[in-house]
Amino acid sequence: MSTWPLPATATLLQARALQDEVSAAIARCGPEGLQLDARALADFDTSLIALLLHAQRTARARGVPLQVTGAPPKLADLARLYGVAELLPLDGVVT
Repeated sequence: MSTWPLPATATLLQARALQDEVSAAIARCGPEGLQLDARALADFDTSLIALLLHAQRTARARGVPLQVTGAPPKLADLARLYGVAELLPLDGVVT
């Protein structure tokens, strides 16, 4: 599985560029899929939820698995708050 690191900051200001970068990473990954490494995330907002949902849709359309590792607790909390936690590939939430 290929790994792509999410940056420390993922807010609305970075959303479009991050969407393009994640889409490109999914396009480059092999059939083993892509792992988004969320350990560096420090400053993010709800646009990150939209980015992860976009990544999930893009990966499914390509037929490859997608996984998010090292997600901070705030990300899991946001996903639950918006009712999408079960839709996102959050694995190994770091406490």
